[in-house]
Amino acid sequence: MHGAFDLKVDEYKKYKGIKRENLRDHMTDLELIVTMLGEAATTRITGDRDSQGIPALKKDARDGGAVAGRTRKDIEQQTGTKVIAKENFLPYKAKKLLKQK
Repeated sequence: MHGAFDLKVDEYKKYKGIKRENLRDHMTDLELIVTMLGEAATTRITGDRDSQGIPALKKDARDGGAVAGRTRKDIEQQTGTKVIAKENFLPYKAKKLLKQK
């Protein structure tokens, strides 16, 4: 998460204005795509490198996150708008139901 968006998960949740809810439930399409790109890149990097052990896997995760981060920055440069949005994906009614739980 940090590599793709330059925010830790708790910082991202605070930015979105959510507390206990699932962050992915509140992401826009582009936020989800960038997140999935980072995960897929990390999986591919780990497989290609045949990484073993925590230090190697951490490096793979940083490298995969960097791929997603560069992509996010490129999208922002091309569109002139931030990928990270304060808006939440869930409609108001669904958010209200989640708060009742």
